Amino acid sequence: MFALALGLLALRLLTALPSTGWLIAVLALALMLLPFRTYPLAFFLLGLSWACISAQSALDDRLKPALDGQTRWIEGRVIGLPQRTGEAVRFELADSRSRNARLPKRIRVSWRGGPPVHSGERWRLAITLKRPAGLLNFHGFDQEAWLLAQRIGATGTVKDGERLAPARNAWRDSVRQRLVAVDAQGREAGLIALVLGDGSGLATTDWQVLQDTGTVHLLVISGQHIGLLAGLIYGLIAGLARYGCWPRAWPWLPCACGLAFGAALGYGLLAGSGVPVQRACVMVGLVLLWRLRFRHLGLWWPLLLALDGVLMLEPLASLQPGFWLSFAAVAVLILAFGGRLGPWSLWQAWTRPQWLIAIGLFPALLVLGLPISLSAPLANLVAVPWISLVVLPLALLGTALLPLPFVGEGLLWLAGGALGGLFNALAWLAGQMPAWIPAEVALGYWLVSLLGAVLLLLPKGLPFRVLGWPMLLLAAFPPREEVPHGQVEVLQLDVGQGQSLILRTRHHTLLYDAGPRTGSFDLGARVVLPSLRKLGVRELDMMLLSHADADHAGGAAAVARGMPIKRVVGGETEGLPAFLATQPCVSGERWSWDGVTFELWQWPDAINGNPKSCVLQVQANGERLLLTGDIDRAAERAMLASALAVPTDWLQAPHHGSRTSSSWAFLERLQPRSVLISRGRGNAFGHPHPQVMARYQRLGSQVYDSAEQGAVRLQLGAFAPPIVARSQRRFWRERLP
Repeated sequence: MFALALGLLALRLLTALPSTGWLIAVLALALMLLPFRTYPLAFFLLGLSWACISAQSALDDRLKPALDGQTRWIEGRVIGLPQRTGEAVRFELADSRSRNARLPKRIRVSWRGGPPVHSGERWRLAITLKRPAGLLNFHGFDQEAWLLAQRIGATGTVKDGERLAPARNAWRDSVRQRLVAVDAQGREAGLIALVLGDGSGLATTDWQVLQDTGTVHLLVISGQHIGLLAGLIYGLIAGLARYGCWPRAWPWLPCACGLAFGAALGYGLLAGSGVPVQRACVMVGLVLLWRLRFRHLGLWWPLLLALDGVLMLEPLASLQPGFWLSFAAVAVLILAFGGRLGPWSLWQAWTRPQWLIAIGLFPALLVLGLPISLSAPLANLVAVPWISLVVLPLALLGTALLPLPFVGEGLLWLAGGALGGLFNALAWLAGQMPAWIPAEVALGYWLVSLLGAVLLLLPKGLPFRVLGWPMLLLAAFPPREEVPHGQVEVLQLDVGQGQSLILRTRHHTLLYDAGPRTGSFDLGARVVLPSLRKLGVRELDMMLLSHADADHAGGAAAVARGMPIKRVVGGETEGLPAFLATQPCVSGERWSWDGVTFELWQWPDAINGNPKSCVLQVQANGERLLLTGDIDRAAERAMLASALAVPTDWLQAPHHGSRTSSSWAFLERLQPRSVLISRGRGNAFGHPHPQVMARYQRLGSQVYDSAEQGAVRLQLGAFAPPIVARSQRRFWRERLP
């Protein structure tokens, strides 16, 4: 079974899936090995074959390239729970049909300003289809992997639609509608997340509080919730039998085990049957089976069986961070509690698991690139029993009793008040100790950290256990790789239809533009700030905002709130938050950091908007980079008379490659060897324009497009080729053109 698990997990490491011929050969070899009792190798190959077949099926179900960007009328059934965020509603379609086109089995769409949509309804929708994709940065969330793990074969934007049939068998959605309508002291969204596993209604600030305090697992359905409900049902029946209140004609033990497992399955179905729920249901079933048959299964065998069971049902689950955290947390508890001589006291059993989980999950969070909460042990010490013993029982009982007038509503009102009080306490704690995003760690340091965490989880008295602390902290504070003197590391982030570049010299960091913000969707907070921290940046020497448009300066406030900034310079000071204290861009200003020269330029006749963009030229060892913001042709003509109009190695395409920029006279003077384009895939503006791309091609310039290649990293001053995020091969990513 361990070999089977390794084979299933090996899928995560593949850069490309084997061809059909190779799969048949591997499967045949595995079957041939079985009669010779070489079970480990045979089951490893069987697991790998099944995982590859399942993954290839998901890849084949993606939207065909010919349909990418097309708008089609599609009929389909709404599945899952639609999520409303601001003016937009997001939902998934299944059983989709369109004339003369084969569509994926599942399509995820967004409808801005659309009517209410409920699970189970059938709709006819005009959808602009897109192949599954997302922002791709070196250390960021991989949207493409997440979509594949959800088996979503296409995304899209709804333009218009009509409801064809009302909802059928949409009991989860009907429960949510009932919960939305009750008065839970303003915490209806939290109770919906706790009961149904749907956290779409939680505010961004609530998610931030949960992340900062390491309590996200309490507001999404986890194994703890499933196990708690099963334990309550089992304990209730056992108590009734002990005091003679259980009918003697019904054997109490089979009834307790059966009803407890039924409650776990029912709650799992109510919560949507995610990976933590599947794992918990399998493990609860094994424990109850052991109790019924009086057999000792050990501690690791149920975990291994749950791991194999989840991966056999969905091999792509290993692409999701939650899968690794879910099983790692249980493995940490098993390692910490198993093999101990003598029981722990009540105080030890309450406090130690939180610290042990914090230590054990540290390497997992580090390698997954997730924030690490420093206050998690303290927060969970109070939050876990409060949610488990107060909020969750009230919420589930209140939901079950909603048909009774005033009873269910009253219980949910109490549950909402209890949850609100907990959130107030967590918000205070998050304000004192926000989540920590560690810098990027090399593989060697991470392996040392993993070994240190394992040593600390072992019982006291074992040799060399004390060495676990320095080994663990080595990954927390790894030696920083310095940028060579006279060079600058340039990182163009993938922020969609916007722009943000990080420039690091040996001792200084400059941020040119801060990414877009649209409503509550702030890429300054989601991409730019985490990327700075992953690079080990704790302070910005300068944030240079080319101009005040939201796609360039929208994320500036989030960056300024997240880390100290010595100086803010902007092409436009109007339209930027006052607390930034933005200084105007001054043409001709020149300075040097660590042997690298920086110089500013701005068109003096520009009034506002794109032509007023602050241009930055960077020179390192004779290699030049020119960042132009959104200047237009008029500003380009004026710039030809400046000292910056010289042959340039790297050019950031003005205005994302718009037709109103990148004039031939401008490009002919600069003769860019390489061009950086930052834009959103399938954007509504048509960037970059075909005429502009033809000019770059005529010059022989190498174009690096964030929509096609993701983030780009280059070492200015080394005259070396850049590294693009999509060059890091993964089987779920499309190959570079």
